[in-house]
Amino acid sequence: MLVAAIPWAAFMINKGIPFWYVNPEFFGNILLRYQHDLLRTAVALLPATLLWGASFPLALAAASHEDDPADRIVGDTYAANTFGAIIGSLAFGMMLLPWLGTHGSQQYLTLLAGLSAFALFALDTRDKRTLVRRLGTAAVAFALAVWMSRIVVPTDPGLIAYGRLVEEWENVTEYHFVGEGRSTSVAVSDYNDGTTRSMHVGGKVVASNQPLDMRIERLLGHVPALVYGSPKSVLIVGFGAGVTAGSFVLYPDIERIVICEIEPLVPEAAGVYFAAENYNVVDDPRVEIIFDDARHFIATTDETFDVITSDPIHPWVRGAASLYSTEYFELVKQRLNPGGVVAQWVPLYETSEETVKSEMGTFFEVFPEGTVWNSDVSGEGYDVVMLGKVGPTTIDVAALEDFLVAHPAIRRSLADVDVGSSYALLQQYLGQAQDMTGWLADAQINRDRSLRLQYLAGLSVDNLDTYRIFSAIAQHRRYPENIFIAPPAVESQLRLGFAY
Repeated sequence: MLVAAIPWAAFMINKGIPFWYVNPEFFGNILLRYQHDLLRTAVALLPATLLWGASFPLALAAASHEDDPADRIVGDTYAANTFGAIIGSLAFGMMLLPWLGTHGSQQYLTLLAGLSAFALFALDTRDKRTLVRRLGTAAVAFALAVWMSRIVVPTDPGLIAYGRLVEEWENVTEYHFVGEGRSTSVAVSDYNDGTTRSMHVGGKVVASNQPLDMRIERLLGHVPALVYGSPKSVLIVGFGAGVTAGSFVLYPDIERIVICEIEPLVPEAAGVYFAAENYNVVDDPRVEIIFDDARHFIATTDETFDVITSDPIHPWVRGAASLYSTEYFELVKQRLNPGGVVAQWVPLYETSEETVKSEMGTFFEVFPEGTVWNSDVSGEGYDVVMLGKVGPTTIDVAALEDFLVAHPAIRRSLADVDVGSSYALLQQYLGQAQDMTGWLADAQINRDRSLRLQYLAGLSVDNLDTYRIFSAIAQHRRYPENIFIAPPAVESQLRLGFAY
């Protein structure tokens, strides 16, 4: 029966469930939305789950003998089951999935179920039928498995690229790269508008060459670098399209660029298909890419950095909330050189105000003099950059302008995303921790022992409340006299921008 249940699951995952799309706004109650998700998951996975679950008591019954004590039979069966679970997880997760992908792994799993059926029929010495009949039945079972494995539905590139956003699949004209690694899936696609190229990780667009995305990716590199001054060593958490990491290539004093990325396929794809946007960062001799969980690397390394910029995946994605906790930020703080700067990405889309408050309140608990910088081209907010420093942040406006004039490549990089002057850059300032105390009074701090953000973000995954969240933050925007150090004439000009 598993020989049929595994291809059924593959069919439903690839060709059935994704097209049961229902607009989340249809569900007035969030619990109904998740009940719908639970129903879809059950349709795909419950048959195989029930059959695998039933196999254990059936194995106990098959192993029973009158002469053997029950505790020994149960112990041996449990041991075999545990051993098989470990081997299966390692073999498929670490070897077959990266090697064959989901489609090939599902085919092998079907064959493995058929092989088990063959062994049960062929080797059952208690079967009183003739050997020929037993082998014939076993052969039929395995032949069925071979046939079923051949009709396992291939994995659609759209599923790997867009996941639940089914409506986007048909808008892609070409997939340049589609791969499945040990930790996640990766794709690079071109949209049918003829200009948009997207980087997909885990069924989600994490970067693109569109102005909105390019701006946040560049600002995550340039803002902390310019606030620090002339950094010599930087750490980038998450490769993405490599645009943030590539921003540091332009700084002449940079001696070491460390990029921590958990999935090797990400820089492999982005290094080729986003080379122009990331300034060929993978080929820069100052760059070292470390394939590791970023938190593990930061917790175990003795190296310190002038700048650490963190652009993890959206906090509602499994495991990402641990990169927004107080304990994580404390680890980052310990890896900063004196005067070092940390930048943290915060999305305002597919989220809620409570979620954003949790992210900012947690960050400011570790960096109480932190600041927030806007990235949206229209000035209405889409995602923001949080900036932290050990001690107060000050920006010499005249020195910043002189630096940009002396380094035209950096200025051009900013101009490409419509921030081509020190004035334009400073206008992206959105606020500082001390001005947001009232708004953040009810923020739920995200700590390792609770990971509250994981639940807040998950419950708000379908929210489209970006502008209201941005407005709630922007109302605390004031000209930062304690941060901007500028000649009177320049200060007057800057203040005009804060009057609107």
